[in-house]
Amino acid sequence: MSRRCQLTGRQPGFGNTVSHSHRRTSRRWDPNIQVKRYRVEGRTVRLRLTADAIRTIDRIGIDAAVARIRAQGGKV
Repeated sequence: MSRRCQLTGRQPGFGNTVSHSHRRTSRRWDPNIQVKRYRVEGRTVRLRLTADAIRTIDRIGIDAAVARIRAQGGKV
């Protein structure tokens, strides 16, 4: 399952964990992905969104958000 936001497109960042001895090991920073259900056009859709995207939907509305997802080529 990909850790990618359907609205903002945010995905994991990669880097290194640096220990006290300066040894580096690979790690990743996952975005805060939540699965949220919305009512769109008379049906329920489940979207995988970051917490930031959920606040964006609260601000612009679900219809405008779905239009943005579809404009980016996403499936809703």
